[in-house]
Amino acid sequence: MKYLENPFKSLNRFELILWITSLIVVGASYLLVSTSDILPLCASLIGVTALIFVAKGRSIGQVLTIVFSVFYGIISLRNQYYGEMITYLGMSAPMAFVALIAWIRNPYKNTKEVKVNSISKKHLTHMLISCIAVTIGFYFILKAIGNASLVFSTISVTTSYLASYLTALRSPYYALAYSANDVVLIVLWIIASIETPVNVPMIACFVMFLANDLYGFYNWKKIKKRQN
Repeated sequence: MKYLENPFKSLNRFELILWITSLIVVGASYLLVSTSDILPLCASLIGVTALIFVAKGRSIGQVLTIVFSVFYGIISLRNQYYGEMITYLGMSAPMAFVALIAWIRNPYKNTKEVKVNSISKKHLTHMLISCIAVTIGFYFILKAIGNASLVFSTISVTTSYLASYLTALRSPYYALAYSANDVVLIVLWIIASIETPVNVPMIACFVMFLANDLYGFYNWKKIKKRQN
């Protein structure tokens, strides 16, 4: 029955403040654009909630990441960000599922906290080689289908792949890769919002993602030190 416990009880005061602030910022940005399209709002609220639990090393964060990936893929499709759609539906969501299984199978002792891992040279080599292959492959795919903001979209694919890979490996550096991805996505959605203001909540979403991911790196380093 321990998996049915309220997950929010695990958040400390700072984490609660960060989560609530994220919800307020995202909600306020939605109200400012005065739109009836609630999909960006729903995606953003789910996303920031997912990240606070990922920062805690809790498996529920991966479950919410899968849900966010589906929502975000739909939003990206509507804005002709095909790279983002393919990345999140074809890569981020499946890899979040893989990470979910890996996290469930590798708890720290008898807790719901994942056991933090270190990257081996073998994993590092495979990650870099596969990342280069993914980047080159996606560049030409996105170019062929006429993806908007080709360069930024390709960089987004690269950083998202690295982040997903490191998350599955249970490495604290997943958060730095996601932070880099957040910066790229902030730029992408600023470009999209210039033409379609309804996308402003996505900017707020990834600004708060950046704050949560930076905290995630700090917290995972602290968790790893405690576990060791």
